[in-house]
Amino acid sequence: MILIDEKTTYISPTAKIAEDAVIYPNNHILGDTVIGSGCRIMPNCIITDSEIGAGCTVTATVMDGAKVGENTTVGPYAYLRKGADVGNHCRIGDFVEIKNATVGDYTKASHLAYMGDVTIGQRCNVGCGVIFVNYDGKTKHRSEVEDNCFIGSNCNIIAPVRLRENSYIAAGTTVTDEIPMDSFVIGRSRQIVKESSRSRY
Repeated sequence: MILIDEKTTYISPTAKIAEDAVIYPNNHILGDTVIGSGCRIMPNCIITDSEIGAGCTVTATVMDGAKVGENTTVGPYAYLRKGADVGNHCRIGDFVEIKNATVGDYTKASHLAYMGDVTIGQRCNVGCGVIFVNYDGKTKHRSEVEDNCFIGSNCNIIAPVRLRENSYIAAGTTVTDEIPMDSFVIGRSRQIVKESSRSRY
């Protein structure tokens, strides 16, 4: 491995890191972490018992018991918890949290999303502010998103629910029922503009 600054980097003796992987300053690589060929671990990561495939870039991210495929970018400020399994050529951006979830190849969640207890297919888009609502107060439930789905910004996906292939969920929608294949779904109130009751001068 190529270690930029050994004084600010901690690497577990049981970690396995490819010879050409670049480890930038201020990183903690803990436990039985495996880092593949051609990876760049940018500053300020804490990576524990995780597997990162070849060609990945990870920046300012916490990973704990997670797996990332090849040629995927993660961070900054992402949080991949136990059971997170991200595929190849994915984009997991800033302030995205993934827990007990599978993310298919070429899927993007670029910012501000919670993906918990869900299986997401290939070539999907998870928009800004999307929440997979997995807990009803007593029990956690799981959702499924099939391939080629587009989930717009600020959507709530209420588990357990399935979004079938090629679904398009409009921004601001709350999904509570199964979405058929090739569907367009919108579930929000129309905008209403009322004239102000205040006196005008």
